[in-house]
Amino acid sequence: MSNRLNSTPNDLRAFWMPFTANRQYKKEPRLFVGAKDMHYTTHDGRQVLDGTAGLWCVNAGHCRPLITEAIREQAGELDYAPAFQLGHPKAFELANRLIDLAPDNMAHVLYTNSGSESVETALKVALAYQRVKGQGSRTRLIGRERGYHGVNFGGISVGGIVSNRKMFGTLLTGVDHLPHTHQPAKNAFTKGIPEHGGDLADELERIVTLHDASTIAAVIVEPVSGSTGVLIPPKDYLQRLREICTKHGILLIFDEVITGFGRLGAPFAAQYFDVKPDIMVTAKGLTNGVIPMGAVFVTAEIHDAFMQGPEHMIEFFHGYTYSGNPIASAAALGTLDTYKEEGLLTRASEIAPYWEEKLHSLRDCPNVIDIRNLGLIGAIELKPIDGEPTKRAFNAFLNAYNDGLLIRTTGDIIALSPPLIITHEQIDELFDKLRKVLMNNI
Repeated sequence: MSNRLNSTPNDLRAFWMPFTANRQYKKEPRLFVGAKDMHYTTHDGRQVLDGTAGLWCVNAGHCRPLITEAIREQAGELDYAPAFQLGHPKAFELANRLIDLAPDNMAHVLYTNSGSESVETALKVALAYQRVKGQGSRTRLIGRERGYHGVNFGGISVGGIVSNRKMFGTLLTGVDHLPHTHQPAKNAFTKGIPEHGGDLADELERIVTLHDASTIAAVIVEPVSGSTGVLIPPKDYLQRLREICTKHGILLIFDEVITGFGRLGAPFAAQYFDVKPDIMVTAKGLTNGVIPMGAVFVTAEIHDAFMQGPEHMIEFFHGYTYSGNPIASAAALGTLDTYKEEGLLTRASEIAPYWEEKLHSLRDCPNVIDIRNLGLIGAIELKPIDGEPTKRAFNAFLNAYNDGLLIRTTGDIIALSPPLIITHEQIDELFDKLRKVLMNNI
């Protein structure tokens, strides 16, 4: 690492960076060259406290020994094995361990390489399942306004963030959207689950009436909407969605790419809220962000519906070159070992009260119009600068980085989701730095 300090690539032009203000960035590059536990090291030798677990994914902290050693050993033993008509032991071991952690109705796992691919996989499974069950008229997919389900065509079709959709044509046909659940007039500064808005789930009944249940394959929602600015589901909302989907034979898909692997204080949000989906989408925390990998969980009923016909025939025509990649599987197993050894899948439930107290202590800062939280997630919504939307939060991001703190912004919302290993002292440091940023006339 030391030979990379105080060095910047000579030419930044070739890399078109994702979800980045490229022109601004390349004038003032922000480069990480190392990381350990709760901190990044910058190219100029500064330590930056990670308030976002990378991009919601480094749940166990950075460069953890069980994970890095598992990758090292696997790379020297078996680097790649085809997943089509062949396999390797760790992919099966990992699937069994994942099912052991999951809600008890989940029975099988399909592997992907990202959250976006996991969403596409889940949508295809849902459509194909309805067809093999003799309900081929069920082709409609229902997402939600302000939902984020990755950046592929299926994901942005069922997603509901306008900037992710507006440039890319008509997208998938036959998609409708539930209203989002953000009601600041009723729920501003709520600690935990909002009291108001559970009745918004009944909008699904209106959509069913409009299109008829016989045309609807699945509903997909994030249990907690993350990338749109941390929208916590109102009381009884997810339970009501489950009831309506069951009533009309519609599959319920939970996108747990962010909430999965301990973010709320349970292995999955489905367990935290005690609501069982039919399909569960994961990625990010599966490998602690170290190597791209995702997993889609399905019930035995869904899996078994495909296990028909001659045994030599492929049952489901879908998969990826890197599905269940050996090194990714090893990384995931090392990650699960770390979670287990350190009790990280439930640690958020222990530290959440302190996190909540410190987060809401920022209520008196200038331009703060809402604060919300659940588990080890938090959001601070800021009043936009007149005529310059997103600029106030972006300024906060830059100022925080310069002061040694990594935050995430979306619109004019600051989103926080630190690694699950964060201590009380580091929570104090995080919010002390953030208070300074917010008080500094951003």
